[in-house]
Amino acid sequence: MEPDVGTKLGNQYLSEVKRVLKPGGKFVCLTLAESHVLGLLFSRFRFGWTMTVHSIPQKRSNLKTYMVVAEKENSIALHEITSSFDLLSLDCNDSQASGMREALESENLIRRECNNGSDILYSDEDLKLGIKGDLAELSEGRRIKFTLGGQGSEFCYRAVLLDAQKQSEQFLYHCGVFLVPKARAHEWLFCSDEGQWQVVESSKAARLIMVFLDSSHGSASTEDIQKDLSPMVKHLAPRNDDDESRIPYMMASDGIKKRNTVHQVTSPMTGPVVIEDVVYESTANSANCSASLGDLPFRRLVFKRTESLIQSEALLVGDSDNVDQSKNASQSKRKGNRKRIQESNVCLRVSHDYLASSYHAGIISGFTLISSYLKNVESSGQMVHVVIIGLGAGLLPMFLQRCLPFFKVEAVELDPVMLKVARDYFGFSQNDRLKVHIADGIKFIQDIANSESSPEKASTVASQTQATCSNGNSAVSHVGSGNTTCADILIIDVDSADSSCGLSCPAADFVEETFLLSVKNALMPHGLFIVNLVSRSQAVKEMVVSRMKKVFDHLFCIELEDEDVNMVLFGLCSESGFNESDIDESAEVLKGLLECQRQEVKQSIIDAAKKLKCFQ
Repeated sequence: MEPDVGTKLGNQYLSEVKRVLKPGGKFVCLTLAESHVLGLLFSRFRFGWTMTVHSIPQKRSNLKTYMVVAEKENSIALHEITSSFDLLSLDCNDSQASGMREALESENLIRRECNNGSDILYSDEDLKLGIKGDLAELSEGRRIKFTLGGQGSEFCYRAVLLDAQKQSEQFLYHCGVFLVPKARAHEWLFCSDEGQWQVVESSKAARLIMVFLDSSHGSASTEDIQKDLSPMVKHLAPRNDDDESRIPYMMASDGIKKRNTVHQVTSPMTGPVVIEDVVYESTANSANCSASLGDLPFRRLVFKRTESLIQSEALLVGDSDNVDQSKNASQSKRKGNRKRIQESNVCLRVSHDYLASSYHAGIISGFTLISSYLKNVESSGQMVHVVIIGLGAGLLPMFLQRCLPFFKVEAVELDPVMLKVARDYFGFSQNDRLKVHIADGIKFIQDIANSESSPEKASTVASQTQATCSNGNSAVSHVGSGNTTCADILIIDVDSADSSCGLSCPAADFVEETFLLSVKNALMPHGLFIVNLVSRSQAVKEMVVSRMKKVFDHLFCIELEDEDVNMVLFGLCSESGFNESDIDESAEVLKGLLECQRQEVKQSIIDAAKKLKCFQ
């Protein structure tokens, strides 16, 4: 079993060894203790075998030969591996000896955890032995992690078997297979217990076998994978009266009809980044889905570390196009209401008065909560100071400085590569009302909070406040130079490098209570804090809401209907608060302030504002 050949032949060989040996029979393997050999040996002889490792002295070689002996039992008991030598006596400076020691300790830890009832990786052969009960019968809430493959299979797979937590007659399938691409395997939805149960529920299958693909499957088509898996999956399906019932294969789809990679770059901070132009598939119920020229093109910014999360998305328009030609584009791409721009040699550019991301409309709709203050600032000829943590493609700050001309925006981005990408591929540009700071967003906010938390802050703020609107908000904002002036609006719009914890946006540090306190100190007394929260875990959402409640006097939210994982949270510093009964009137004030040519975009913001809910 040479390393470059892989484990296929080794798996086939050991499967035959296990099959032909009778109880009491022994398998003896002489090995130099290479890690890939020990990894296969130890894992394939777990249940129903006793295993001992011996050391054989060699006089003419620096390498030591080890003898592994596995004896077959009548039971399916799990024993720790024993050795005829003292592990502590192995020379840790010898890579061969330290490798053996590490492999033995690691395997015995797995076996102890298994005996203690911990969640470990079984083999499909273990399951056939009945290690986790009779698989022919469904068992509510059963969840088993295991490996598939071996003799007769082209590949090996990591998988999870899940029996629905509540069995009923409403299932569409007695058994289904869900393929998880390598790029998505790290996501909370697929790597956590809670997320996997959500997939089971949506699959409508009584038993779901979730199969994780990796780099070894990269050259195989989906059809090849299904053909390879089918005979193995049939043995794992529960007993069913209908012998002809099929086992469907499911896989998450991105809904892309056309895709063109415009540019790829690797950032030392963010990793691989892709800029791509896409055209989405139209849905069957779309009035425009049969349009002969297809759909509108969009430009997307995607981080390969979280490919399922589109970091930024922008509508592409021709320089000669007017608003009316693409006004239907504001409606959800999932509803398919799009018309395509003519492609007769027109140079396409990013539209900065269009919001492709529904959560951007949700963020701006929250300005309703301080719209009276914004109206007074605009009337007095002053500026509103907005700080955005996270630049991305620069679409949100560009929209704000274009459609709210009395806003002065500072965007803070940790990764300088993002600024270049935004400028070169998304038409981003800086001016006297829009500046970018390449800095750590957390430190940036802490610097503002610390510079404004001196004993003089209260008197300074009082002297700056010249008027008060009806809901108690200050009517004048003062924007100074640098990053030492309190903000009127502070927006957190960053993704998380580690979504396995259930939090895709923002990074966990941005919802720590200590940082939230810094945010409050960095805001004016009338200030508004906005955070884009992306999580499939209800427990994570509740945790973030609980922390924000401790810091902010009043907390509001918008849950986006077309994005069940997306919630935008709004924290108000003002003790006087804001009543839900004021939303409609305040939303109309915001509508009057928006200088947006696309009336349908403006209306989408106002419609979102009317969905604002207050946490009691």
